[in-house]
Amino acid sequence: MGLFDELKELGADVDKAMELLDGNASLYERLLDAFVDMSRELNLKPDFDESSMEEALDKAHKLKGTAGNLSLTPLFNAYSEIVRLFRENKPDEARKLIADILPVHEKFISCIEKH
Repeated sequence: MGLFDELKELGADVDKAMELLDGNASLYERLLDAFVDMSRELNLKPDFDESSMEEALDKAHKLKGTAGNLSLTPLFNAYSEIVRLFRENKPDEARKLIADILPVHEKFISCIEKH
C-alpha cells in the first residue's frame, strides 16, 4: 500500500490536498516531510504548566494550521479543539485532548516516514 492510501486510512483527505496542490504529488510529499520535521521540533506534550501554557497554545496553533493545509483531518480537528480549549482557559481539558491525539499524530508521522 502506498503513502496516500495509508494516509487515507488514517483519515486524511488526500484528494482534497491534491486538489489544492493541483495534483502535485511530489510537492505534497515534500510538505508532509516538512510537517514531520515541524512536529518533531515543536514536540507538543500534555505536561505543560501554567508558565508554558502560552507556548503550548502556540505549538497547537501551528500544528492545527499545517495539518489543515495538508488535509490531515483528524489532526486538524483535534488541534482546532485544543486551541479552542486553551483560548477558553481550559488547560486541563486541553491536556487530556493532547494526550489523546499524540498517538494518532505519531501514526501519521510513522506513516510518512515509512515512505
